[in-house]
Amino acid sequence: MDTNVIMLPEAVAIGRPATKQQVLTQISTLFSDAYGLGQVDVLEGMEQREALGSTGFGHGVAIPHCRSDAVKRPTLALLKLEHPIEFGAADAVPVTLIFGLVSPENAGATHLHALAAISRFARDETMVQALNDAPDGEAMFALLTNQFLRDAA
Repeated sequence: MDTNVIMLPEAVAIGRPATKQQVLTQISTLFSDAYGLGQVDVLEGMEQREALGSTGFGHGVAIPHCRSDAVKRPTLALLKLEHPIEFGAADAVPVTLIFGLVSPENAGATHLHALAAISRFARDETMVQALNDAPDGEAMFALLTNQFLRDAA
């Protein structure tokens, strides 16, 4: 994963949302709690992006994202769902992993690089399965951190 991406252990969680709207609300709350971002601002940004088309990536992964002048670098949160939900992915597979991304307003290429890095990660079936099998946010963060370090090497 791109080393310019910020991710804190507090931004990784397991949740029980039952709808896409509840997922967006919970991921925006993760951004608020972990990074001090405005929960309503992140939620509205993600809702606006989602209105343009689903961010359901496929393979059981969604990547809701938005831009904000409240961040200096792409900032990541991860929510694993206890039960898969419909997210409008092109492959129609319900999602269990939600990678939320908030990038700076004017971070065109940086934002696209971060999305590309997440999508590469999401296509790694072994890693997706490992994240789905992880017992808690701490284990998920460790998996992500180890993968990021391997990618950077």
